[in-house]
Amino acid sequence: MAASPGTLQRVTAELSARAAEHDRTGTFPAEGFETVRRAGLLTATVGRAHGGPGAGLAETVRILRALGAGDPAVALVTAMTLFTHAAQARLGHWPEDVYEEVVAESSRRPVLLNSLRVEPELGSPARGGLPATTATHVPGGGWRLSGRKIFSTGAVGLRWMLVWARTDEDPARVGAFLVRADSPGITVHPTWDHLGLRASRSDDVEFHDVLVPEGHTTGLHTPEEAPSRDPVTGSWNALGLTALYLGVAGAARDWLTGFLHERVPTSLGAPLATLPRFQEAVGEIEASLTGAEALVDGLAARVDAGDEEAVARAGLAKVVGTRAAIGAVEKALSLTGNRGLASASPLQRHYRDVLCSRVHTPQDDTVLVAAGRAALSRAAPPSATPHP
Repeated sequence: MAASPGTLQRVTAELSARAAEHDRTGTFPAEGFETVRRAGLLTATVGRAHGGPGAGLAETVRILRALGAGDPAVALVTAMTLFTHAAQARLGHWPEDVYEEVVAESSRRPVLLNSLRVEPELGSPARGGLPATTATHVPGGGWRLSGRKIFSTGAVGLRWMLVWARTDEDPARVGAFLVRADSPGITVHPTWDHLGLRASRSDDVEFHDVLVPEGHTTGLHTPEEAPSRDPVTGSWNALGLTALYLGVAGAARDWLTGFLHERVPTSLGAPLATLPRFQEAVGEIEASLTGAEALVDGLAARVDAGDEEAVARAGLAKVVGTRAAIGAVEKALSLTGNRGLASASPLQRHYRDVLCSRVHTPQDDTVLVAAGRAALSRAAPPSATPHP
């Protein structure tokens, strides 16, 4: 069952009321996840086989845009949780008993899930390489996990961590180890000191001989046997996160329009909203965001319908959508000047948050190089040899 517009508006308002304080203090917005859970949004993508609504990508995009408008830190951790449930509904990687535990607990409290993949030396594994985090097999069953992950979004509030690691075998295997966050040997280091999304608490997590039970793994394989990346999972990530940041830009637009109605310069004797210059500028913002939202919504619906072309275009939609979001907030700042940059103004917070859209996978350069090569390949003469 899809969330009603009224439900999404209410949740957005509740999150927005506390977002500035969490941003100022850098504190994790725990109560925000309870708000999202009570509204049924945190488990929206749990599959019907496990008693969930089984929401698709189009519904997830609606949810994340609303949450992004309220508090993008809550939205980002929620996105990771929703993506994990959706992947389980499609691919079924988790052990059945473990996942049933996750679903059962989710009815009583917020159960936050995220994959921990980035490391100090490796950086993002999306660009290749093997993790330094290592799992050592324990005689009699299970693994001992040791290593350090950085940029671990929501670390202090996670219930389960999907930790990307290598085994100490020869040859080594690589995969995700399912780790309960209250397991002995886990330390969350408060390293997150960022320009934007301060409340996301994307801290470092250190694992020291953390015991992982036998079978609490997904997708273990040698590098040579590595399966190709699931493109549908990639499209969920690209379109879902783009929707989140379009929500941030929408909140900035709404603040701007309110400001333009309230601001009455004495020299003008009328609100700034009455001036054609401001009307045109707001129209440009509206056109940009409307086009980006339509693109994301349309592709999301097509992904749900199994359209492979839509899946392939999701990365480009992220480039288009996040650029539109950043551009909209930048234009809003140019229209408000010092008032928009004041620390009391939400506009400066929206700007800091929307800039974070650039760092998520897939990043612009990766998407554009692939798209450019594909376009050039289509136009190349039959005898042409592609450059490596």
